[in-house]
Amino acid sequence: MSGRSLKVLRVCAVLGLGFLAACGGSQDVARTQPLDGFSAEEIYLRGEFELESGDPEEAARFFGEVERLYPFSELAKRALIMQAFAYYEDRDYEASQAAAQRFLDFYPADEDAAYAQYLLALGYYDRIDDVGRDAGLAFQAAQALRGVFEIYPESPYARSARLKFDLAFDHLAGKEMEVGRYYLKRGHYTASINRFRVVVESFQGTTHTPEALYRLIEAYLALGLDAEAQTAGAILGFNYQASAWYQDGFVLLTGRGLRPSAESRGWLNDVWRQVIRGEWL
Repeated sequence: MSGRSLKVLRVCAVLGLGFLAACGGSQDVARTQPLDGFSAEEIYLRGEFELESGDPEEAARFFGEVERLYPFSELAKRALIMQAFAYYEDRDYEASQAAAQRFLDFYPADEDAAYAQYLLALGYYDRIDDVGRDAGLAFQAAQALRGVFEIYPESPYARSARLKFDLAFDHLAGKEMEVGRYYLKRGHYTASINRFRVVVESFQGTTHTPEALYRLIEAYLALGLDAEAQTAGAILGFNYQASAWYQDGFVLLTGRGLRPSAESRGWLNDVWRQVIRGEWL
């Protein structure tokens, strides 16, 4: 017999006659009977049983009943975080986040607060499909994930949160790149430069930074701003010399009789001084 089956049997044994019908298969009868006559522990264990049986939606309902009927019990606090987890398992992310946020509001110093913050972040993170979607979810995910490893750096969720933060951060950069390429392709060079600038200044270190610098070379050359194009090439060469984006950028510049060099006096020169020369501005 599996460990899961044994756990379900142990829960049934603890529940006793009150919920015996549920453990035996008469689920509908047990689910409709009033819960007022049962203890907080019995209702909580029923929630665990439903969770173990693969019905997180029903588990969330029972955990919620613990909080409703016994709001000042120790189990009410545990039931609230379990309700957030059950809703998350059911992919009801908004309900999970609402429960997690309530836990953080009521028990900010509890040992499960880090997990509540993590569930709150996962509710955003798991809905990020691709860079084509609205960047709002990726931004909210990044903010919430940052809260996990900054507020609870010693928690077991900090490392996972940091890894997911990096991916969410990359999604945000990808969205800027998508819009920037759209403008560039249509000849709206100033608008495209503004998008690529955001990637270079605010999303340094993401996988999109080399391409952003290359696209800046393209856009600046199209506008006849050679000094800016050369500076973008210099930053690209210093940080990503082995990348194909630098090779293409070098060919693009030398084809115009130019070379990568920090010639600009604008924002790219500030990036050069900060990132390359380590000067405080």
